[in-house]
Amino acid sequence: MYPQLDSVQKVDIAFYYIIGISILILIGIVLTMLYFLYKYNHKRNPEPADIKGSLLAETLWTVIPTLIAISMFLVGWDSFTALRSAPESAMNINVEARMWSWKFTYPEGFSADELYVPVGKPVKLNITSKDVIHSFYAPAYRIKVDAVPGMNTYTWFNPSEKGVFDVYCAEYCGVGHSNMMSKIHVVSSEKYEKFINKRISEKESAVTLPQLLKKYNCTDCHSLDGTVLVGPTLKDIYKKEVTVIENGKEKTVTADKDYLRESILNPSKKVVKGFDAIMSSYKNDISEKDLEMMLSLFAGEKISESKIDGKKVAEDSGCFGCHSTDGTVTVGPSFKRMYKSKESVIRNGKKIETIVDEQYLRDSIQQPGKDIVAGFDPMMPSYNDLSKEELDALVEYIKNAGKK
Repeated sequence: MYPQLDSVQKVDIAFYYIIGISILILIGIVLTMLYFLYKYNHKRNPEPADIKGSLLAETLWTVIPTLIAISMFLVGWDSFTALRSAPESAMNINVEARMWSWKFTYPEGFSADELYVPVGKPVKLNITSKDVIHSFYAPAYRIKVDAVPGMNTYTWFNPSEKGVFDVYCAEYCGVGHSNMMSKIHVVSSEKYEKFINKRISEKESAVTLPQLLKKYNCTDCHSLDGTVLVGPTLKDIYKKEVTVIENGKEKTVTADKDYLRESILNPSKKVVKGFDAIMSSYKNDISEKDLEMMLSLFAGEKISESKIDGKKVAEDSGCFGCHSTDGTVTVGPSFKRMYKSKESVIRNGKKIETIVDEQYLRDSIQQPGKDIVAGFDPMMPSYNDLSKEELDALVEYIKNAGKK
C-alpha cells in the first residue's frame, strides 16, 4: 500500500488528469469516426458535398487543444513544484549513486546502503553520482531524479506511513543495473533513534580523549588547552611533574597512569597545590573499561573502542553491488575464497598469473586499474577515501569471506 502524501497525490492527480483527458479524446474521436461512417455512408450520400471551410470549426480545433495543453501543463507544474519544494525542517540525507548500489549518508556522519527514516519527518535527498549517470527511482513516493557525476540535485518526500518501500535505478548504467536496488525503511521515532545510536557507535571505531572526558563531564572543571578552570588543566598532563598536597604535606609526583587512576577514583588523597579538594570520586560512576581507555589515551596509546566491521565497510562502499560472497560471479569476481587464490590478471596489457595476497587486495581497492582480473571489465573506481582502519577491516573481511 502506497503512502498518501501531498506530493504523491499531486503527481497522481496530474497522471490521472492527463490519462483521463487522453481517454476522453480517444473515445470522442472513435465515436465521431463511427458516427461519420454511419451518417455519411456513400449509400446515404451518393453525391459528395463541397465544404468550403468553417471558421467556427477551425477556431474550436485550435482553441480547445491549446486550452487542454495549458491545463495539462499547469497540473503537471503543480506536481513538479510539490516535489521540488522541500520544507526547511526536512532532514537532509546525501545520496550517492555508484556502480551498482546506493550510498545514504546521514547528518550524523555515517553511511548505509539502505535508507532509514522516521515516520512523519520530511526528508530531503541530496543526490549525485560517483561514476556514471544513474536515476534514483522510488515509485512509492513518485520520485525519479537523475544522479549525474559532478552535479548535485535534490528531491524530497514525506514518509507519513510506516513500511518498507523499494528504490531502483531507472537509468541503464551498465551490466549490474538490474541489481541496483535498495529499500526505504519508514520506522517509528523510537526505532529510528535506536538505529542512529547503533550506527554512531559502530562509526566510532576510535574514541578520542575529548569525547571520553566530555562523557564524564570532566571538561566542566578541567580544560584541554592549558586554561586554568576550577581544576588544573589536563593539557600534556601525562608524565608531567605535579606538586600535590598529601596528608597535609607537599610533595612532587609524576602524573603517570597510577596517579591519574588514583586522582579519578580517590581525588581527595593527592590534591594539586593551589586547588581546592572539591572533586568527587568517580569510583561508582566510571566503568573499568572506560577508565582503562581514558588512561591509555592520556598516555598517547592508540585505542580502538570497537573494531571496525569490514562487512559494513564493504556495504557502505558498495562492494556488494559487484562482488558476491557465495561464489556467484556477477560484475566482478566473488569474494568467496578469493584470498590466496591464483588469478589471471591483465597488467600493462600483458596477461600474467598472480596470487591474491594481502598487498594484492589493498592495491585492488586503492589502484583497481593496476591488475584487471581476466574476463572482467576495468570499471571499478578507486577507494582512496577509505581510512587506514577501514581499509584494514575491508581487507580482513575479504580474506575471510566464504571460509565458513
